[in-house]
Amino acid sequence: MHDDDQPRRRRPAHHSPVESGNRAVIVFVTVCSSKRQPLFANPNAVRLITEAWKDAQFWKVGRFAILPDHIHFFCAPGTSPPHPLKTWMSYWQNLVTRSWPDRDQLPLWQQDCWDRQLRRDESYAAKWEYVRNNPVRHRLVTQCEDWPYQGELNVLDWHDE
Repeated sequence: MHDDDQPRRRRPAHHSPVESGNRAVIVFVTVCSSKRQPLFANPNAVRLITEAWKDAQFWKVGRFAILPDHIHFFCAPGTSPPHPLKTWMSYWQNLVTRSWPDRDQLPLWQQDCWDRQLRRDESYAAKWEYVRNNPVRHRLVTQCEDWPYQGELNVLDWHDE
């Protein structure tokens, strides 16, 4: 038990995206390296990961931040109805793994990831501010603008109200 006496979840719950009217579906995902190895914050790893995301078209990646041992990104379905998120995750992770130059660093990925669909009252912009400040919180840079391994592959249509 933790502070609020609620049981902690050992495994993330993966819910299917829920479409609501004409509201965009945007999912916030965190994926970690196996044993939290610091593998990802370098130009070659970022290139492999972003190329895999571009190749894996069932979901579109919007804004992202790649840190040494974990990755945060926002994504939206690239097809209708949405292809299962977990299947898409396995696909692009497999692409990265097959191209990974140092075989001694395998396996690359933790077995599971955390994902959560943004709710109607949440702001994509506010969530992005939290993500882009992650390198500052981890003391990797002093200003979020200085972190070179972040960006946006696709503009995800989200209308903050």
